[in-house]
Amino acid sequence: MSTPSEMLARIVPLIAVLTLTTSAAAPNLPDAAKFIADAERDWALAVASGDTTIIEQIVAEDFIGVAPDGTQYDKKKAIRDTRESAKNFVSNHLNRVKVRFFGSTAVAQGDETWEKQAGEQRHGRYVWTDTWVLRNGHWQIVAAEDLAVLDPGQ
Repeated sequence: MSTPSEMLARIVPLIAVLTLTTSAAAPNLPDAAKFIADAERDWALAVASGDTTIIEQIVAEDFIGVAPDGTQYDKKKAIRDTRESAKNFVSNHLNRVKVRFFGSTAVAQGDETWEKQAGEQRHGRYVWTDTWVLRNGHWQIVAAEDLAVLDPGQ
């Protein structure tokens, strides 16, 4: 049977290792929140510009999104649709985003205002929720759900 001092001598190094491992893995939340908010803004702008660079960087390979019409889409379709969207949109701007953290997962919720070049509905908003995961030191979007909100003035 071990004495209390022998047990303490065994436990202290274990606690130290666990503390170092846990603190080393913890993300820097203010930096992560800024990165996520900036990336969400850039994705919104990409809808009107057709530039898919940000999507290629932040959307995970196993990403699944839900479009406003209820259909699912993957990363390849998000890139393809963004390239095509520049033909239809005059602008798309992020209005606000709120980022909340749950360990190495973040939920970003926001909305953006868009204007299309033509069509019956020329103005509206997207309201969305994106789920981000910290993988190998990089934040990636693994899931998204988008809603189209029509401008009541039209």
